[in-house]
Amino acid sequence: MLEYKTIQGYATTEWEIQKSRFISYINHVETEEQAQDFVNQIKKKHFDARHNCYAYIIGEHSDIQKSSDDGEPSGTAGVPILEVLKKNELSDVVIVVTRYFGGIKLGAGGLIRAYGKSATLGIDASTVVKKSIFNCYNLSLDYNLLGTLENYLHQNEIRIKDKNYTDKVDISILLPQNDSDNTLNDITNLSAARCKITKLDTIYLDIPIKK
Repeated sequence: MLEYKTIQGYATTEWEIQKSRFISYINHVETEEQAQDFVNQIKKKHFDARHNCYAYIIGEHSDIQKSSDDGEPSGTAGVPILEVLKKNELSDVVIVVTRYFGGIKLGAGGLIRAYGKSATLGIDASTVVKKSIFNCYNLSLDYNLLGTLENYLHQNEIRIKDKNYTDKVDISILLPQNDSDNTLNDITNLSAARCKITKLDTIYLDIPIKK
């Protein structure tokens, strides 16, 4: 597993230049099939548009990349959209830019700038997150340790996934993979080794990136 940036959900923006309307659609996807389905949805929605150009990057290694000019001069639409995705280091993202031609030609340079700007506006309108790797641990302890442990977890802003109360207390916590050992050592010392720690799994969490 690798950490990488993506977006949450869906966003859309619109702007106009030289009477041509550019409508951007950006969406989070996890497979190429999902990306193509989204592209087809936008094409169906804007069946009357001159162009529905797109690009997407998929995978934690960004190993799936595709773009389409959809009738615009080669390299003036899909590639600029793809380059914006690369520049922003985004993966698991598809962007479709719909153009309603206004009758005035923009030229190759103008098209490249327009489609690049459209992609950037779409990203700016979305919520960018970092797919961060967290380890999930179960902490099993007696009730007389609960107050001390809860205070520690609260003071250190540790994410709690779940709690179960039976004859003992079981608390599932999420720790950043690169900083798990220090926290686990603290818990062991705090409980005088009376807290049983079991690793459950490793998952991705979406951590919002401040703009």
